[in-house]
Amino acid sequence: MLKIYQKTIKENELNITKEVRFGSWVHVEKPDEKDLDFLVGKLLLDKGLLEDAIDIHEVPRMEVEEGNIYIFTRVPHREKGGHISTRPLLVVLGENFTVTLSRSSLSFFERFEKEQIDFYTSQKTKFFLQIFSEINREYNRFLTDINKEVRQASVRLENIDNKSIIRFVVFEEVRNDFLDSLAPISNILKNLLSGKSLKLYEDDEDLMEDLFLGSGQLIERCKTNLKTMVNVREAYTAIMTNNLNRVIKLLTAITIVLSVSTLIVSFYGMNVTLPFDGSPMAFVGILLVIVVISLVLFGVFIKNKWL
Repeated sequence: MLKIYQKTIKENELNITKEVRFGSWVHVEKPDEKDLDFLVGKLLLDKGLLEDAIDIHEVPRMEVEEGNIYIFTRVPHREKGGHISTRPLLVVLGENFTVTLSRSSLSFFERFEKEQIDFYTSQKTKFFLQIFSEINREYNRFLTDINKEVRQASVRLENIDNKSIIRFVVFEEVRNDFLDSLAPISNILKNLLSGKSLKLYEDDEDLMEDLFLGSGQLIERCKTNLKTMVNVREAYTAIMTNNLNRVIKLLTAITIVLSVSTLIVSFYGMNVTLPFDGSPMAFVGILLVIVVISLVLFGVFIKNKWL
């Protein structure tokens, strides 16, 4: 699906046009061969780089081809089943246009299409910075949601079940995916901040610096949260190990007590002459001996904190 938008300071209204004009925004989602041919034929873009943007495993990077700047990034996305991952996005900065190309629908673009953000497609550099600001906002939102679930699990640490541990492992994978995306993006922004690849005005430089700092803060936040999740997992492992040791100690103590009782009873089950075997009180006497020995053993275990 390909749409061409135009919004200038004079018109101050987002319009859908049929042709690419000066300062147009060409937004492409789930592109087919016809959409790619349009971008190659009308805007003279590199088809190989456009096809790279459709690759689900494409990594963030920047390419400059024939005066066009191709910036590959990844955006957090929630699947229908609730799983969080990142999806590739290509932003192309041409001389007179901006192109955004993604293999799937990305929700944050709706804020641009519904004009919930004050932007102008004719201000190419500022528009690009606003797109990346919204991407950072998406990362922040997803990280906040994950943090809430991790904190809820941390509060009831002693009652964490296997499902919670599995979710922790999934969250760690998600944050590692975020880090793998944010680190190269930060390097791209640092490159653009130098002004060698993209002309920056004074206001744009301030926005770029804020964006670069925000990206760095996201990276640090991911690293800190990863450490927190690892600590929670290790604490849970320590608690489970301690509980297992206590159970093993208890079962070992019971086994020892029963072994002594079984040994005494086994002696009196033998077909040989034994003390008190002719006494009518033999059963009661043996039972009392077993109880006394068992109590003594339990007392020794408790005194030495083996239970």
